[in-house]
Amino acid sequence: MGESVIPLADLRTRATPARIPAQPIPAIGLLADRLGRPLRDLRISVTDRCNFRCSYCMPKEVFDRDYRFLPQPELLSFEEIARVAQLFVAHGVAKLRLTGGEPLLRKGLEALIAQLATLRTPAGEPLDITLTTNGTLLARKAAVLREAGLKRVTVSLDALDDAVFRRMNDVDFPVADVLAGIDAALAAGLAPVKVNMVVKRGTNDHEIVPLARHVRERFGLGVVLRFIEYMDVGATNGWRLDEVLPSAEVRARLHAAFPLEKLPPAAPGETAERWRYADGGGEVGFISSVTQAFCGDCNRARLSTEGKLFLCLFATQGHDLRALLRGGASDQDIASAIGLAWQEREDRYSELRGSGAAEPGSGERRIEMHYIGG
Repeated sequence: MGESVIPLADLRTRATPARIPAQPIPAIGLLADRLGRPLRDLRISVTDRCNFRCSYCMPKEVFDRDYRFLPQPELLSFEEIARVAQLFVAHGVAKLRLTGGEPLLRKGLEALIAQLATLRTPAGEPLDITLTTNGTLLARKAAVLREAGLKRVTVSLDALDDAVFRRMNDVDFPVADVLAGIDAALAAGLAPVKVNMVVKRGTNDHEIVPLARHVRERFGLGVVLRFIEYMDVGATNGWRLDEVLPSAEVRARLHAAFPLEKLPPAAPGETAERWRYADGGGEVGFISSVTQAFCGDCNRARLSTEGKLFLCLFATQGHDLRALLRGGASDQDIASAIGLAWQEREDRYSELRGSGAAEPGSGERRIEMHYIGG
């Protein structure tokens, strides 16, 4: 295991003021950054809290009982989130993903989903509203989330073996309850469900084929299993390159058990490379941000729990939108601030890491994944 680093400073407090340009930036869905990448996907963190202590995200030795999570008044209200989401939609966002921490820990989350479900693109189309969860509360909440307007869910599941899963979540939570949550999501119509497995060499890589087999047999075409390379997000997970199992090796192991055929991308900027089982048994995906960076067409922005705009998962600081929201700024001013931040964006950390231009662990500390979502 790598050495975990205890943060010396809380990076949540680090943000540049969101600047309002002298000339308004029209919100007409044509926004592009310095590399020509459009803005299409907004990931909204609704809480920095989680009931798991996975070592690759929120290791227990850092996020212990003395860790200070954000107090309620600092979080964006549902009304503030809906307001800023509408401004992002005007700039071209068509997909909203609710994340955390664990988003289902945010009380009354279905009320926010209901507000977001009323939003429309400039062309009058409804948004694709999704949610990423560890599945612990999904069995009891799936139906009400669907009724509120949620379209789909993504469930994190890093092992099928109960002992391995309990060890990885580090709070002794049983795998059976997560599987039951997936059942409930399918029954509620939140399909297809995506199941994400973060693969860490020497920890859970022996679970690749067993989990794939179980998903095929239990859920069939209703679930898409995706394998994620272990990433160097944040500063506390003790990331080491030798613990990364490249997607090519994951795919080779899976192909040996269940022959695979490649599929074309479903949408521009998609993070997962899509494959299907040759026997028609379903689809799998591979997210390879370490060995095959996809920065070139990244169209995602992230809104933190208390209103900071982050332009990359590996960012070191954000742009403070909450100050504008609570300081009397008009919608036009806030939309222009969002537009300016995106127009100045040139983030491509994963590509630079892969080329050796950005050494892991060097430079400023990156924001933690639990704070802005994956």
